[in-house]
Amino acid sequence: MAQTVPRLLVRALGKSVPGPRRLFQHLDLAVASGELVAIVGESGVGKSTLLNILAGLDAAEAGSVTIAGTDLGPLNEAARTKLRREQIGFVFQAFHILPYLTLRQNVALPLALVSPDARAAERRANAMLDAVGLGGRGDGYARDLSGGELQRVAIARALVHRPALILADEPTGNLDPETAARVLTLFAEAVRHHDAACVMVTHSAQSAMIADRVLQLNADGLVELRGG
Repeated sequence: MAQTVPRLLVRALGKSVPGPRRLFQHLDLAVASGELVAIVGESGVGKSTLLNILAGLDAAEAGSVTIAGTDLGPLNEAARTKLRREQIGFVFQAFHILPYLTLRQNVALPLALVSPDARAAERRANAMLDAVGLGGRGDGYARDLSGGELQRVAIARALVHRPALILADEPTGNLDPETAARVLTLFAEAVRHHDAACVMVTHSAQSAMIADRVLQLNADGLVELRGG
């Protein structure tokens, strides 16, 4: 039987910050299509830095990151930007929904960056808004939405271009527990339905519960707290 290639493969990653202080070393991680991995750890341990390295926004001192078969290491900045646009979706704690664009335009933005077909982008954006329970509201603006609705738009935008990898940084940090529970369920279903690999960093036990695996980040890398 052929071995499945992970959507995300990280080998022997190491990173320090000025001081010098080592954040982590010998970090290995493999995430498959449709798998959601939660990374937990104390503040300052390097969770957000790790996400930035996975996205090619920051560089590690050692190791490699491979997304959908492409090693980030040899890529120049233009190639990394192209890979981010095509292969990575982001879900941010602060939503980052642009207030001067409609919800449809916000969701379609990743498509607009990679394709000139505006009609196809609009259709895909409408379908994603339907999928997150906001069908028929594409002409609205962020000022009319609750925090949970804004996070649904952020999820739709992260998934609309069918990326290989979703990176989520405290995706429900600004939501009340009831809204967070609804959004997390939606998020997990969407990731699995679209066969994306997902890495979510969080302080929230509630958020970690939806993950297939929970890993703790420390100076020696990742320790599995709960497996699939």
